[in-house]
Parts: sequence; structure tokens; C-alpha cells
Amino acid sequence: FGMAAPAALQRSVVSPAGRHTASLIFLHGSGDTGQGARTWIKQILNQDMAFQHIKVIYPTAPARPYTPMRGALSTVWFDRYKISNDVPEHIESIDSMCRGLTDLINDEIKNGIAKNRILVGGFSMGGGMAMHLAYRFHQDLAGVFALSSFLNKDSAVYQALKKNQNVLPELFQCHGTADELVLYSWGEETNKMLKSLGVSTSLHTFPNLNHELNRTEIEELKTWIVKKLPVEVTD
Repeated sequence: FGMAAPAALQRSVVSPAGRHTASLIFLHGSGDTGQGARTWIKQILNQDMAFQHIKVIYPTAPARPYTPMRGALSTVWFDRYKISNDVPEHIESIDSMCRGLTDLINDEIKNGIAKNRILVGGFSMGGGMAMHLAYRFHQDLAGVFALSSFLNKDSAVYQALKKNQNVLPELFQCHGTADELVLYSWGEETNKMLKSLGVSTSLHTFPNLNHELNRTEIEELKTWIVKKLPVEVTD
């Protein structure tokens, strides 16, 4: 690990309407920003994805050279050799970003939020990033969600879970059957692998949905979020 701390990630935040007792980190897809992901969801729902007690954080990945774009700079969580589940992972960039995102988790803990009251997830590459973050480094988080996402065939996530004894965060996964960028079969295979390694998983299938989000999916996600992060009853 290099000694220099990475610069804090820029973020767009939707504050809870009431007392803040839980946090949600939503990781955007490649080339997007935290603000962009927030706006996209807002357009689909006609309002922010907001909660009474949960703070929603949309960080932005720093721009870096991205190999599938011939090395052009893009806001990506990590590099890929290509957009395929059949190539090795670019583990250096994944692990470096896990450190930056760990700082974000620690910021919430410093604000008095327990680790088991924090959810991570995202769209496409953001969901892949969240699976690395939670299943390799933060197995005590409340849960993970992955929308139109996948892990490579020999993912470091699978290697870590083969050696694991802990109770793992539940995975909520969604994927459109018409996805032409991240094939539905890649998402399905990821789900089956994680299930076989002891993760409690669900896979919500959306017929005719391409590489995008829709309203039903976000409504189902919101229901799951509140199930995993219920309002705390105080006396």
C-alpha cells in the first residue's frame, strides 16, 4: 500500500428527512458521476431516492485511463483489460479504489453510523466494485446490491469467499435480459457462483430491459433497502 492517502472522493448526498441512523453508498457506472447517477434515478422516480433515516451518498470515481476506451480518461472505479467476464481482473486498480471507498465507509462510522447499518451497491461497474469492497474487505456491512453487474470468471471475490468463515452480507441483484453490454448470462453466473460460496442472493430478472434501470427495479431496490436498514425504534 502506498503511503499517500488518496484524495477524498467527491460525492453528491441526499440527506435523510429525519434522524440519520443508516447510510447507503451508490456507485455509478463507468463514465458517469455521482451527480449523474443521482439525477438518472431522480428522472426515473420523478423524485430523489430518499428515506426518512438513511443518508444516500453518490460518490464520483476519479478520472483515470480506461483500457476499453483505448486509454482515454474516464470516471471509472477500476480498469478492465476488456469488457468481458473471460479476462483477468485489473486487481491493482480495484484494490486501490477499495482503499478510497473504505475511507468513505469510515467517514460514516465516524459520524456514528454502525457498520451493519451501511449498504453498498451500484449500477454496472459500480455494482462490481461494491461486490469487491464488501465481500473481500467489509463482510460486516448490511448488504450489497448490483444492478446490471458481473464479476470476472476467476474473480478475487470468489477466491476470498472460498477461504471465508464469516456470515456474509446479502446480495440483491437485478439484470435485464436484453442487456447487450453486460450479458444477462454474466450476471446470472455471478449470482450462482456467489450463492455456491455461501452468499444469500436474489436475482431479479427484467425481460426486455437493456443496460439501464427502470422504475419497477428501483422501487424493488428501495423496498429491499428499507428491509435491510429498518427505522430504528427508539424509546
